[in-house]
Amino acid sequence: MQHDPMDPNFDGEALEPDGWMWVRGVDYYVAGWRSAVDAATELKGAMDEAGIDTTEVMSMASTTTDGSGVLRLSLPVEAALALANAAREEALRWRRADA
Repeated sequence: MQHDPMDPNFDGEALEPDGWMWVRGVDYYVAGWRSAVDAATELKGAMDEAGIDTTEVMSMASTTTDGSGVLRLSLPVEAALALANAAREEALRWRRADA
């Protein structure tokens, strides 16, 4: 049985490191993190191509508890509005092409 280290009663004495199983070659959370890093690169490249200033855009690649990639963004309001506008313009262009 594993014990929650966040539990205020956890003193470390009951920790069972041998109870964890790590398998060599298994890409536990790295694959999700890597996909988040790749997504950040793609997003920044697309924003640059759209003429959006990315100098103050910050991203942090992470994973969820199941290992899925997550990309957390911090961007100035101007960049967020420019990104929203670029996405709307592209969506409108696609709709016109389908008509």
